[in-house]
Amino acid sequence: MSSLVASAKSLLLLEFMSAFWLSIKYMVAPKVTINYPYEKGPISPRFRGEHALRRYANGEERCIACKLCEAICPAQAITIEAEPRDDGSRRTTRYDIDMTKCIYCGFCQEACPVDAIVEGPNFEFATETRAELMYDKNKLLANGERWEREIAMNIAADAQYR
Repeated sequence: MSSLVASAKSLLLLEFMSAFWLSIKYMVAPKVTINYPYEKGPISPRFRGEHALRRYANGEERCIACKLCEAICPAQAITIEAEPRDDGSRRTTRYDIDMTKCIYCGFCQEACPVDAIVEGPNFEFATETRAELMYDKNKLLANGERWEREIAMNIAADAQYR
């Protein structure tokens, strides 16, 4: 019986007709391609892109130099040095991330108790030299200022899952 069914399928070209119908269906369907540099697709609130250090609304940096992000980083890409301030609180004097080592796992963001270090929505940060991928505190704070609105929206959107 199965050889009879196989012969009928072969004689009637059923595989060919189903493939032809599928190609016709996709030919008349609306196109899903986007013109990348000019159009950008949606990015998830959990997307892990370029790192940024955030500030409070009053302008003070959020990082309290607890060094949890440095300790949890599996690639050992983060280096932090800190010293106490006059008011007794600790703040970082050096916060470096070697982006060539970073594996974008997001552990640093999850470990931070004050949401100081985050991975922002920027995925377009290609460079020509490796030295440009060594981020210091000033570069990270500048990224935080540039992307603060998007970062705050992403944190708010993801808050129910934290």
